[in-house]
Amino acid sequence: MLSTTTTPSQRRQAFRAGLASDHLQVFPGAFTPLSIRLIQEKGFDGAYISGAVMAAELGLPDIGLTTLTEVAQRAHQISRMSDLPTLVDADTGFGEPMNVARTVHELEDAGVAGLHLEDQVNPKRCGHLDGKAVVDADTAIKRIRAAVDARRDPDLVIMARTDIRGVEGMPAAIDRAKALQDAGADAIFPEAMGTLEEFEQMRKAVEVPILANMTEFGKSQLFTHAQLADVGVNMVIHPVSLLRIAFGAIERGLDTLLATGTLDGEVAGMQTRGRLYELLDYEAYNAFDEGIFTYTGR
Repeated sequence: MLSTTTTPSQRRQAFRAGLASDHLQVFPGAFTPLSIRLIQEKGFDGAYISGAVMAAELGLPDIGLTTLTEVAQRAHQISRMSDLPTLVDADTGFGEPMNVARTVHELEDAGVAGLHLEDQVNPKRCGHLDGKAVVDADTAIKRIRAAVDARRDPDLVIMARTDIRGVEGMPAAIDRAKALQDAGADAIFPEAMGTLEEFEQMRKAVEVPILANMTEFGKSQLFTHAQLADVGVNMVIHPVSLLRIAFGAIERGLDTLLATGTLDGEVAGMQTRGRLYELLDYEAYNAFDEGIFTYTGR
C-alpha cells in the first residue's frame, strides 16, 4: 500500500546482483506509476523509465526538451511504487559536467537504481533516428567521470550509452565503449546495434555488463531474449512498448466511439474495475481507513 516496501539502496544492490548474474535482466518500460506494479506482478526483473516516453507524455518529441526536474519527478513517482529496481534515461546529463553531477544527485534522491548518460551532442535525438551527432571522446568521458564522482551511494549504477555506432560505425563504437568503461561506467548501453554479431562483438570488447535496446520501429531487429542471452547480453529493455500498446488501443477505441457512438463492443478488451482495484490494492486502503476510523482503544 502507498509505496514500495524496499529502500533505494536495496533496489540498487538487487540491480547490481542481477547484472552480475547469468540471468538476462528484462526491463519493460514503465510509462506510469501503475504500470510498474503490473510489471512487478508479472515477474519481470525491473523497469525502465524512458526519456522518449516521458517526452511523449508531455506531448513533446524526444529531442532533449524535457528538464531535469520533470525527469526526476517522474522517476520518483514510478520508482516509489514498486520493489523492482528502475533504470532511468538521463539523456546527456542536462548540461556540462557540473550539471551531470547535479543530475546524479537528483535522480539518486528520486530512488532509481541506475541511470544512463549518452554521448550525443545536446540537444539530442532519438537514438534510432538518422542525423545524430556525438561528442568527442574527451567530452563523453568527462560526463561519465562527473557522474561516477558525484554519486553518494556506491551501489547506484552509472551506465554509459554510446550512439557512435550509427555515426561512425562499429569499430568506433567498440573504442568508445572501452573508453567509457575505463572512465568508470558500471555498464555499457551500445545504441542501435544492427545484428546479433555486433552485440557479440561488444560483449567481447568490454568487461562490464551490456544492454540491448529492443525498441520497435528502430534500427535493431527485435531479437528474442534467448538470442540476446546466447551472445552474452546482460540486460534488455523494451522502452516504449507499453506506451505504444496503450495508445494503439486508445486510438482504436476512439475510432470505434466516433463510428458507433458507444464503446460497448470494446468492453471485453478493457481492464475490469475489479482488476484495476486489485492492482491498486484498494482493499488494503479500505482496511487501513476502517482501522483508523473504527478504532476504539484508549
